Amino acid sequence: MLSRGEHTARLLAGGTDLVVAMRGHRITPELVIDTKRVEELNELSFNDHTMILGASVTCRTVCRDPQVVKNFPALIDCATLIGGTQIQNRATLGGNLCNAAPSADTIPALIVLKAQTNICGPHGNRQVPVEEFCTGPGQTILEPNEILVSFSIPLPRKHEGAFFIRFIPRNDMDIAIANAAASIVIDSNGETIIEGRVAIGAVAPTPLYVSDVEPVLSGQPIADDVIAQAADIARQAARPITDMRGTVDQRKHLTEVLVRRALNGAVNRARGND
Repeated sequence: MLSRGEHTARLLAGGTDLVVAMRGHRITPELVIDTKRVEELNELSFNDHTMILGASVTCRTVCRDPQVVKNFPALIDCATLIGGTQIQNRATLGGNLCNAAPSADTIPALIVLKAQTNICGPHGNRQVPVEEFCTGPGQTILEPNEILVSFSIPLPRKHEGAFFIRFIPRNDMDIAIANAAASIVIDSNGETIIEGRVAIGAVAPTPLYVSDVEPVLSGQPIADDVIAQAADIARQAARPITDMRGTVDQRKHLTEVLVRRALNGAVNRARGND
């Protein structure tokens, strides 16, 4: 259907972004293709190493799945923040990624969880890390007639934890001024960081993977000064703008605070506490 004729076609997963854009006449597709009954896009399954999460699986389904709750609390952190219950019954993580909003709440969590996107198109299948998927506000690497089918997310290792947090001005259905996610792998004694990842959102043209944090955390003791240094690196990496929701200085400050809290939250979960 995507390839047929000269239609300006759009895929609909949940429609929580697409329908709003159509109502506002920001986009006027000739063809809307509902993916809710495409089997491959609705898969939610686990094997020994990986979770496969279909692009059309709703946030509500994610939040109610016991294995997701057990293995990926950071996904629960962000999925429960997408609108209210009615929106969560329609909205999808795949749609949130393809909408490519800089402030998207699920993308930083997917980045620190090392999620890979599974993409299908006329020329075959390919995998792309989530941190490489968005190229600008509302822009992605998807070629014409390609679709995001699913995510492949590795199951957490022993003593691994992840955490997502955001700052909003008013209520739970508002858009983040800044958000952050972190994942941490610690040693069996709970004292040393083996590996750490950080991603931030709403402070750059795309959700941003802060790779410079990793060498600062790796092999270091779990200490306030180490976490503060990583948070400062994230602050420096942020490239925010001033708009109606916040200023450059405010967003940079929030980035540092949120990354510090996300790292501490990830450490807490890696130690088996929540």
